[in-house]
Amino acid sequence: MIAEVSRAGVQMELNGPFRAVCSALSATLVGIGVARFGYSPLIPPLIALHWFGPAQAAYLGAGNLAGYLFGALSARAMAARLPAAWVLRAAMLLVSASFFACAHPRPFAWFLGWRFLSGLAGGIIMVLAAPLVLPHIPARRRGLAGGLIFTGVGIGIVLSATVIPQLLRFGLGLTWTTLGGLCLGLTMIAWGGWPDGHPATQSPVKTTRWLPATSGLVALLLIYALDAIGVVPHMIFLVDYVARGLQHGIATGAFLWIIFGLGAVIGPVSFGHLGDRIGFQRMLRLTLLMQAGALLLACFSTALWALALSGFVIGAFTPGIAPVMLGRIRDLIPGDIAAQQSAWRLTTIAFALGQAVGAYGDSAIFAETGYRPLFFLGFVAFVTALTIDLVGARRRNFSGTA
Repeated sequence: MIAEVSRAGVQMELNGPFRAVCSALSATLVGIGVARFGYSPLIPPLIALHWFGPAQAAYLGAGNLAGYLFGALSARAMAARLPAAWVLRAAMLLVSASFFACAHPRPFAWFLGWRFLSGLAGGIIMVLAAPLVLPHIPARRRGLAGGLIFTGVGIGIVLSATVIPQLLRFGLGLTWTTLGGLCLGLTMIAWGGWPDGHPATQSPVKTTRWLPATSGLVALLLIYALDAIGVVPHMIFLVDYVARGLQHGIATGAFLWIIFGLGAVIGPVSFGHLGDRIGFQRMLRLTLLMQAGALLLACFSTALWALALSGFVIGAFTPGIAPVMLGRIRDLIPGDIAAQQSAWRLTTIAFALGQAVGAYGDSAIFAETGYRPLFFLGFVAFVTALTIDLVGARRRNFSGTA
């Protein structure tokens, strides 16, 4: 498979749109990989150096998620008034500015505002980047291209686990500034690669296709929200569970986070390419089944190898499900690019809501019960999502709809 992906990537580069894919990858790296996941290793020094207390540092993380939801809600309206490429450029610049703005101790409200704006930019990028680029990619390569785009999230996770701790040795302020410089550099790299106008192969918009896909789209929204709930235990609690809950120490917890990140780098390209080969409906079911198995493994085993395997699988699917969802949307709404973009916006909002509900809900449950029930609840979320997909497919097959 690796050789096939490599050959496909070369072919895509020769065809021209590969530069647009690189722009979108840079955008997800900036808006999600760095802006969200790059904040996690900054929390301990923020507290240790007395910039903020523990509760305030946690609220700054929540501020980014709140901004992400608002960005997902408002991205469509922004793109209706301005070219999507310029909205994306502005979003990447906003993330860069947010890091520079936080390079020195400031009041809590100042940091919260900039963390909210960085999340808003991330939501805009998530909604607009892939739908702008993918119509310019040959249909048989769109799963692979979508996977490459969301690889930026995984690169950001690996960066947060490896490079940022090294930067912190030179000071917290310098770390914020360096991250801002990185984001600005990626913004410049991506600047001229965004496509303008419509692809030559774009089909005419067929708005009548929206209604037959409604039941399938509702099921997809529920599935994506449940998937977001299911990945929360690993995203938020895995490192702490290994480091403090199982008393293996911070270094071991950080190592498992690197494994989680490596999965996030490999997953999007692999699953997007596999979806091109076996179909995205089958790939979605495989996604949910494997994640349920990973959560079940974490429920019943405290062995480090089991938790590492579980973390790798969930890490792979955390960004890896995005190209699968994009492919499934194209299956449900074929030939209607405008409707596909609207559907992707709705699924992004559903994921953001599920992530917020999962984060706050799991935090409350953790305070009362500890770690293990969280993994079981994640398992239940994935099983429920798989059930919705299977039942919905049977009903659509019976009624003869898409």
